Amino acid sequence: MKLTRRAFIQASMATTGLLAAGCATQPGAPVTSAMTVRPAKAAGPAKGDWVASTCQGCTQWCAIQIFVEEGRAVRVRGNPLSKTNHGYVCPRGHLIPQQVYDPDRIKVPMKRTNPQKGRGVDPKWVPISWDEALDTVADRMIELRRNNEAHKLVYMRGRYSPTSTELLYGALPKIYGTTNYFSHSAICAEAEKMGSGLTQGFFGYRDYDLEKTNCLVIWGCDPLASNRMVPNTIHRFHEILARGTVVAVDPRLSNSAAKAQEWLPIKPGTDGALAGALAHVLLTEGLWNKEFVGDFKDGRNQFVAGKPVDEAAFAEKETHGLVKWWNLELKDKTPAWAETETLIPAAQTLRVARAMGKAAPKSIVWMGPGVAMNPRGTYTAMAVYALNGLLGSIDAEGGVWQSSSVPVGAFPKSDAYLDDIAKGAGKFKKLDGRGAKDMPAMMNARPGSGVVTNNVANGMLKDPGAVKVFIASWSNFNFSCTGADRWDKAMAKVPFFVHLVTNPSEMTQFADIVLPATFNSAEGWSIVTNMGNGVGYASIQQGAVKRLWDVKQEETEVVWLLAEKLKAKGFPNLFDYYSKEVKDPGTGKAPTSALEFSEIAAKITSAAIWMPKDR
Repeated sequence: MKLTRRAFIQASMATTGLLAAGCATQPGAPVTSAMTVRPAKAAGPAKGDWVASTCQGCTQWCAIQIFVEEGRAVRVRGNPLSKTNHGYVCPRGHLIPQQVYDPDRIKVPMKRTNPQKGRGVDPKWVPISWDEALDTVADRMIELRRNNEAHKLVYMRGRYSPTSTELLYGALPKIYGTTNYFSHSAICAEAEKMGSGLTQGFFGYRDYDLEKTNCLVIWGCDPLASNRMVPNTIHRFHEILARGTVVAVDPRLSNSAAKAQEWLPIKPGTDGALAGALAHVLLTEGLWNKEFVGDFKDGRNQFVAGKPVDEAAFAEKETHGLVKWWNLELKDKTPAWAETETLIPAAQTLRVARAMGKAAPKSIVWMGPGVAMNPRGTYTAMAVYALNGLLGSIDAEGGVWQSSSVPVGAFPKSDAYLDDIAKGAGKFKKLDGRGAKDMPAMMNARPGSGVVTNNVANGMLKDPGAVKVFIASWSNFNFSCTGADRWDKAMAKVPFFVHLVTNPSEMTQFADIVLPATFNSAEGWSIVTNMGNGVGYASIQQGAVKRLWDVKQEETEVVWLLAEKLKAKGFPNLFDYYSKEVKDPGTGKAPTSALEFSEIAAKITSAAIWMPKDR
């Protein structure tokens, strides 16, 4: 049948005319037209429950509530009782239902059938049972111990909760007998934290008194959309804009930069130069906070561009080495010099420095990871964060605060379960090379106390036989690390790789066994502690929804089941620790299943909050 455009329009008009004339239906005839108006039924309230949990979208770990209908997550909101997010969540929290029910999630354990590995190489996955998957993993781990190669087991983690620190990241490698366990933090915030650590002595995430600050300098992050404390920043941002000044230092026109009074689109990698120029202006114009920093003994400002200063002429209070910093680094770092380095006009640097100094000590330099994500980033982070010291905003009203905390329970010690292999593991150097002269990793100001995540791949490439069994959870280093092709080359050489994740990724492509993890904000158990808006808090993650697929929590359920397998194959130490030492703090009952183990672990962590003091 052929239908012309003209005939179609004519037919449509004729039908419309019949409907308008009431000819589509006759009185008393059955109602068949979709155009007929039917009486609406009153909508009733949604039937379900708000279940408390914790978002896992960033390191803020916002307390949330999930609305659950018939076992299914429907929507998410901030917990109304939260003093840090004011009962709101950012888009990441609202996306939790989409993440939980993502059709591309890994739904069952899988094993590789194609021995060839490489990016773009089809692993030819086939589904297997949990029993077969964990049997295979346990066999490989037992083989290493029999060959006195326990140190060739590597465990690496991406996103995690405090439960992982004790049971998966802590007890498993320690009792098994390997020192090669690594976190993701060096590609996340390690150098950033060293900025505050090696200047202020606080190696951690900072909190900010946004309610009372008058000048907010957002540097290398965008807390309206990412980084941390997004709901609280959104809540306070318009107030700061109205009463003071917001400055954004970012090569990208971020959400914060688009709304700020000053946007400094800095040339990437020159943050240290800009920090030096701002410090130079604060000093030469006498804008440093004298109550915190100190002053010249004769009251005369001797900071003059290009001229050194006698250290004995300055009396410091809460700082150390200010004049030395000036003489070695700052005296020649004028805004004009910085303009050639950073591409920020000298006049804008002057304007911003004066605004910062005028608002001090209610002046915040909110330093994000972007500052330190470059070679020698620790030094850049130190220069940027030191501006808070010059402004006197450290632990001040309207300034930068150290994080608050709440008490949590500790897991029992595992020392009694270490055999000779585990006790001797310390003689092997860590694969990331931490503590060496070329890789000091000085978290907490002690050489070797920090992790060097990305250097693990370098270690694997230098010694291809260093890793025989590799286990990783919630990670994708083949995507998130700089020079990610190194990870492709390194992972292609690993004889046996196990990936515990919710969704397949570039890193999963190299796995021999893939284990489907729970999406812990809605399906797993843990207790998370954090701070924000001047408040320390603890928040629960719990199995709020019915699991649709054959997934298990990597931090508790998987390690319990793996420990069972290891015991059956002749290595009982790990299971004995989990089953004998990890007990319900309220009843004293030991776990008898993986899920009980998961719930009891959450009870242990939170016991300091809910358990009566006389216990």
